[in-house]
Amino acid sequence: MIRSKGQKKQRRGQSKSTRRLLPGSLPQRSQLARDRAMHAISAMRRDPKLSLSHAAKLEGVRPATVKKYFPSSLMRSKGKLRVTKSDRSSATLYVPDANGDAIPVHTRSSKDRKALSRYLRDLGRYLRGRRNALAPWRGKTIAGVELVTSADVIVSLEPALSEFSLYRATNSGA
Repeated sequence: MIRSKGQKKQRRGQSKSTRRLLPGSLPQRSQLARDRAMHAISAMRRDPKLSLSHAAKLEGVRPATVKKYFPSSLMRSKGKLRVTKSDRSSATLYVPDANGDAIPVHTRSSKDRKALSRYLRDLGRYLRGRRNALAPWRGKTIAGVELVTSADVIVSLEPALSEFSLYRATNSGA
């Protein structure tokens, strides 16, 4: 069967778009590039006026790398690439458990990542003296992990939580 040039290009494009890049199977350097690309997408969500090229430059990654790892998070609107409201990309974040150890939470959406970030922010506020900061999180689970909100547990874990770097926890490192 003889195909025209247009049909060949279309077929190649389809096979490339269906290829999935799983974060666990990537080399360390590529995982870091994917992480920076995810931060660029996040920056575009925080500031809708931010262009892809400017967000990528702020995070130290090329726009092509952002497109490579998160093509479904970008859409073209009025001739410009804009970011979608949410995505289904997976990432691993770390939260403290009842013993103060960092446990991995495998998130599968930007909504889960955002919720974990808000929880860690409120946990920091609680540790700095705002006692009602964890009230909205009582009895909640995110991605199958129950969040620590008990005052007794947090007080007993406070030395371990001070060593638990909240910055590293939100940036995929334990």
